[in-house]
Amino acid sequence: MKSWMMAAILMLCGASVFVCSCNKGATAEYPYVSGTLDNALEPDSAPARIMEAMERAERFHCYEIMCDTAHAICVEAIGEVDNTPTEGYGIVVEKGAVSTNFLNLRNSRSPMARYVEKDNVLWLSCSAMEGTGVTVERLYQIRFDEEDKAYIAQSIDPYDLQQQLCQRLGYNIEGEQVTLYDGGREIAQATNTVTDMGGFDNEQPLWIGEQMWYDLSGDIPLLLFTPGVNFTTGLVLTYDDMPTLMAPLTIAEDGKVSIGELSECEE
Repeated sequence: MKSWMMAAILMLCGASVFVCSCNKGATAEYPYVSGTLDNALEPDSAPARIMEAMERAERFHCYEIMCDTAHAICVEAIGEVDNTPTEGYGIVVEKGAVSTNFLNLRNSRSPMARYVEKDNVLWLSCSAMEGTGVTVERLYQIRFDEEDKAYIAQSIDPYDLQQQLCQRLGYNIEGEQVTLYDGGREIAQATNTVTDMGGFDNEQPLWIGEQMWYDLSGDIPLLLFTPGVNFTTGLVLTYDDMPTLMAPLTIAEDGKVSIGELSECEE
């Protein structure tokens, strides 16, 4: 064989080895979690009889959710109107001497609020869905007009966040070990201890959407959520062994919400 042909063959072989080594180190693809919420949630709406009672009431019986005395801003939940329970509806926002009623907003399951002075914005998280094993909150961005009257600038639907996360949160299951990924970056691991429910579902073992809530302790809202495990013989999702994940939220002026880097929530 001529020397130039032998050199060409050696070069091709070398290139093949290089390509194979590059592919071997490429990021693996993982399946993504599924979402339990089928559609956007309906806006909060108090039952007609409760709304009528609140509109005709002479007095609200409220309890405090947040009071920022430095900025004269308070948020309260309406427990009763006159002698009628509100059945978990009604929020009052006060700034100075101006009071604004949001009668349709839920106040059940301990809503949270925080005022951020540098942005002149009040964050409020309220229950959107609740039940056994279900905790889903909706986030409100509240601002104030020139007369200090509060208004809802943005309302963050849990379904929109779920859909974004379903395109990012991947997983890998080996035996009883579950590894979670944000894109190709490993963010958490968990070991399943459930042994009496037939093992992980073959088609779709991990879901999100039933447990989504907020941490408003900082200036930037943090979304918290816990993936649930679907077993072959289970009728509901199981959360006992799964980690809680978190991510900061950024909301543009047009209302578009961006979810920041996912990470495991510290205990």
